[in-house]
Amino acid sequence: GRMVEWVRAVDERGRVLVRRELSFKAGEKHAEALLELPAELLNRLHRLDIEGQETAASVILVDERWRRRPVGLAVWKGAEGDLPLLSRYFYLERALEPFNEIRRGPPEELLKRDISVLVMADPGRIAAGETETVLRWVEKGGVMVRFAGPNLSESAGALDLDPLLPVPLLPASRSFGGAMTWDEPARLAGFDRNGPFHGLEALSDVLIRRQVLALPSLGLADRTWARLSDGTPLVTAAKKGNGWVVLFHTTANAEWSNLPLSGLFVEMLKRIVGLSHGVTAKEGGPPMEPLLILNGFARLGKPPAGALAIAADAFAGQPVDASHPPGFYGDGSARLALNLSKSIPVLNALSIPEDVSGVGLKSYGRAGERDLRAWLLGLAMALVVIDLAVSLSLRGLLPVRAVAGATLAVMAPLSVAEAAGGAGGDDDFAMAASLKTRLAYIITGDEEVDGISRAGLAGLSVVVEGRTAAELGEPMGVDPETDDMVFFPLVYWPLTSRPPALSELAASRVNAYLRGGGTILFDTRDRGVGAASSGLGDLGGLAAKLDIPPLSPIWPEHVLGRSFYLLDRFPGRWTGGPLWVERSGSSAKDGVSRIIAGGNDWAAAWAVDGAQRPLFAVVPGGERQREMAYRFGVNLVMYMLTGNYKSDQVHLQAIMERLGR
Repeated sequence: GRMVEWVRAVDERGRVLVRRELSFKAGEKHAEALLELPAELLNRLHRLDIEGQETAASVILVDERWRRRPVGLAVWKGAEGDLPLLSRYFYLERALEPFNEIRRGPPEELLKRDISVLVMADPGRIAAGETETVLRWVEKGGVMVRFAGPNLSESAGALDLDPLLPVPLLPASRSFGGAMTWDEPARLAGFDRNGPFHGLEALSDVLIRRQVLALPSLGLADRTWARLSDGTPLVTAAKKGNGWVVLFHTTANAEWSNLPLSGLFVEMLKRIVGLSHGVTAKEGGPPMEPLLILNGFARLGKPPAGALAIAADAFAGQPVDASHPPGFYGDGSARLALNLSKSIPVLNALSIPEDVSGVGLKSYGRAGERDLRAWLLGLAMALVVIDLAVSLSLRGLLPVRAVAGATLAVMAPLSVAEAAGGAGGDDDFAMAASLKTRLAYIITGDEEVDGISRAGLAGLSVVVEGRTAAELGEPMGVDPETDDMVFFPLVYWPLTSRPPALSELAASRVNAYLRGGGTILFDTRDRGVGAASSGLGDLGGLAAKLDIPPLSPIWPEHVLGRSFYLLDRFPGRWTGGPLWVERSGSSAKDGVSRIIAGGNDWAAAWAVDGAQRPLFAVVPGGERQREMAYRFGVNLVMYMLTGNYKSDQVHLQAIMERLGR
């Protein structure tokens, strides 16, 4: 058969960054799934899980060694003046110090140590030797951030491309809002979705008075991370090997803009630093102490007393054992992950040699049960009769031969009690459906659709039980061909591309259910646009055999919109499709519509997994739309269970007061 798992990437707070289906067939040894993450999410990655498998072997902890990112400020001798507020590095230091280790010095000296980011504030032309050194460091994974200024503006040229610039520059800068210009200072445009600054707010009070201009080219848009309101680049970047070269087209101080004075400057630098690789533990460094240990149920906790430290230079080859359990090792500034998965050998199927005698193969079977109720009740009745006969015989009121005959007469029916008890197996469905209130769904034969229906009604049952006094059991699947539907107040019927052909027996069961006061929610799952005239998709194909009453779009005063929540729309996974109910004035039981129909795919919006996590995205409203779908489901269940009591005048005043607020 086909086996399906879900792999999810989680950050340190347990928030899911991305999920991907990993499917493979039985007998396959492995399967692969590609998790594509933007750079800003990749740096938040904390662990990878296989959903539904809560074991230490199903978790990959992502190394935290990359989180310590020293930043080097390239400062040449004699380059700094005596006025700190005018210094090119004054605002950079204050923006980076709270989150990073800052080092200062010439580039060649800085690169002799491990740093993650190298910042240059308007260095102008860089010597050829330093350029080659920095470029080799960038190609190995470093991030160089460069700021413009008068020096860069004077040395820039379209035909003289510096390899440490992401884009060619025009030979002059542009000024805004000066005494000799008509233009006002430029403002920021919104950040692109695909860039590292996505999600940051482009503050309206950030003003750019001067910038260096990039030479227009076909690839300029792909290398632009931030732009001004007129479309010209403010931040450009280019990939160099494994690293990045980033250019701010304005200064690092307040000479050309007030960006360094804003909180946005800090957030932008944090995002750029987050793109870098961190520094790793070096050979001969201090041992890595256990910090958080992964237990057998895939939960991180305090290390046990027997957990030992691991030498920094031996960490890569350290196997997992009792003294070195899987988890995080290190200190507050750098952490390394030791995972159990790399220590698990390849699992092969057990093969039994043919020449081994006395070895057989058996599969796991379901344990059988024998119903002894009929036998025990019959035996008890027989003992009562025998006791009565013996008592009468001892008193001389009944001959001994009559006692023997009475005993045989009582024991004879027990010979057929097994057959009578066997018939009780057919009542299992009725017992399960009637002992607790449950929602039901029609079994369509499509495994995917039936799985969504089951998960959707299970999620709705949990929400209803948590928000109301109703106590619902697990939902049950119903086949009209074989099962009686009378036990369920509501049946969810998803329509597939090939609706089932109902037999006369199945149609009679469904019609009897509707006449007895049951309600069916037909879901065409096509957003209500399946048929041009009605929006009811393939429901018309069932109407030939079912007693479906006349339907009309739900009206504002309908009780379904106020049975628990006050609702004026009824979304599911989709929204916008009409909701159809039994026409007003028709013969509904207790004012409850026997048929409710639409195409918003409600079960998919309600569906959750075993950990109560949603299985499908809802569009276009997101989680707010899912909440409204749950509220419609709660209203629907309460409408089925309580009838039209909310239409009584006694509730009108309270409802009007809530509408007024």
